[in-house]
Amino acid sequence: MSTVTATEDLMRDLHRDNGGALLHYLRRLTPPGSLCTAEDLLQETMLRAWRSLDQMPPGPEPQRRWLFTVARRLAIDAYRRRQRRPVEVGIVEADLAHSVNAAETAIASLTLRRAVGELGATHRSVLVELYVHGHSVDEAAAALGIPAGTVKSRAHYAVRHLRDSLMNT
Repeated sequence: MSTVTATEDLMRDLHRDNGGALLHYLRRLTPPGSLCTAEDLLQETMLRAWRSLDQMPPGPEPQRRWLFTVARRLAIDAYRRRQRRPVEVGIVEADLAHSVNAAETAIASLTLRRAVGELGATHRSVLVELYVHGHSVDEAAAALGIPAGTVKSRAHYAVRHLRDSLMNT
């Protein structure tokens, strides 16, 4: 039996024996209604298993424990990413679009423009890259020629400034 076939068989067995239980476990660790997230985490768990076959313990029970540990850590990482994500400015714009009163919409739009105008050019450019152009942090960093950490920091402070400005008006 070739190594490729043995690897395929092992992965098929791991998924057959543990996939359903892992998906059930991940659905409990993810927000309600986020089956896609649980499925993505299951897929990432199996991918990590495939990449780490040489480090995986022998035997079905130790392998099962290993898979559940990887799945739990991936779910925790996904939870932390969701918690760190700042509120997007687009949500404010969406709320404005549903406003019934045109005068309120105009005032809110002017208030938002004023708050964005108060931002420095560096913070404004980061927001434009992330929220207007829809770039990832790494893409925004490359476009602006600054480190990714600086993009995150500037975005954090810019969103905080906008939130404070909009709450105080």
